[in-house]
Amino acid sequence: MRKIIITIDGFSSCGKSTLARQLAKELNYVFIDSGAMYRAITLYFLRSHIDWYDRDAVVQALKEIDLDFRYNDQTGVSDMYLNEENVEQLIRDMLVSESVSEVSTIKEVREFAVAQQQKLGKRKGIVMDGRDIGTTVFPQAELKIFVTADPAVRVERRFKELFEKNPNITIEEVKTNLEMRDYIDSNREVSPLRKADDAIVLDNSGVTRDEQLRTALKWATDKIQDAQ
Repeated sequence: MRKIIITIDGFSSCGKSTLARQLAKELNYVFIDSGAMYRAITLYFLRSHIDWYDRDAVVQALKEIDLDFRYNDQTGVSDMYLNEENVEQLIRDMLVSESVSEVSTIKEVREFAVAQQQKLGKRKGIVMDGRDIGTTVFPQAELKIFVTADPAVRVERRFKELFEKNPNITIEEVKTNLEMRDYIDSNREVSPLRKADDAIVLDNSGVTRDEQLRTALKWATDKIQDAQ
């Protein structure tokens, strides 16, 4: 059966990664977390005290970065590796969250990440989520999904996720962070967040994860059948 490329774009905390992981598992496809790649780059910059406003420093730093996804037998998903180190948990830290949108606006960073993503997608049979996957990375993808949700719902979801790791965080901090990330993602010069013209919108504000998966799986199986 011919395999296709599925892209899932949308704002932060819309559940893109969760849906992408579930869909990839159902279809026996490879899940590629593009957001994790930008987070890993951001983590490297923070650790190495890279001034990301210094183009030469950024270009040099990117030469020292090796990114890879490796399957985790315990979780059943692939973890993000930065220079041979499993950083899957470290890249979810609030400090990384506060800087990742800014780092991901850098032209050289995006070119580096997009090249890595396109290389991973050559064999097809992948599901990738992010903000510019259907518009910039894989504009030829057979199925493009744009996930959205009410801002208040997104804030609540993100707060619950972060509160487990940091009980001192406030919902106002989360709201401010999401608003900042939305603005930066939508207004950056290079590959801003936008819905591809041929993308299908999935508003998951009032649906369960199972309902969302069933909807996306129906779209995917229809596209796969059309591709035969």
